[in-house]
Amino acid sequence: MSTEQIRDGQSGGEGPLPDGSPPPRDYSSLTIGVLALQGAVSEHLQCVARCGARALAVRRSGLLQEVDGLIIPGGESTTIGRLSSLYGYAEEIKELAAAGKPVLGTCAGAIMLAKKVAGQEPLIPLMEMEIVRNAFGRQRESFETELEIPVLGTEPFCGVFIRAPLITAVGKGVEILASYGPGIVFAREKNLLAVAFHPELTEDLRLHRYFLELALERQNAGRRPAE
Repeated sequence: MSTEQIRDGQSGGEGPLPDGSPPPRDYSSLTIGVLALQGAVSEHLQCVARCGARALAVRRSGLLQEVDGLIIPGGESTTIGRLSSLYGYAEEIKELAAAGKPVLGTCAGAIMLAKKVAGQEPLIPLMEMEIVRNAFGRQRESFETELEIPVLGTEPFCGVFIRAPLITAVGKGVEILASYGPGIVFAREKNLLAVAFHPELTEDLRLHRYFLELALERQNAGRRPAE
């Protein structure tokens, strides 16, 4: 197995979801890329693998053609954005999204996807939303809190906020999935997801499974015969 791939060999994750709902579907047919330029790459790879999908660290141009979905991890958005443009990832990510494949941006990844970023130019402008960097303060103001996210079930989800951004406004067609304090921390626009916190730093796989469901729906739609 390539060092860029991670699998735990168990499809369908780890049994029932925390809220007692049935186990998810088999994700073993999916290849999910994690943009491996900087940030919480290994944590997302492990979460994808624990869900039963193939996890691929995207470290070179062209690998995005092999994936069924992409995660842009947290880290330093300016660095990730600069490297994405330098090595040609930005255009490939736009093409991936245009093809209907899901893209999940967490923390810095959410900043990457926003069409409006307070105080700076957008990086890979895909989502009709405005976002503010470091909305909750610097590293020492990091915190955890329970979030109500109905699409993930009835049990609260632990939101880990580290130098987190905040979505302050969204356009038509953007669904608000979770809010905290003065703004939005989880939003969806069709096949695009923006998350202000770090789901990969918890043991709860529900958010990653939600993302994988989008990828599986897209994959199954592509296999259906034309009418």
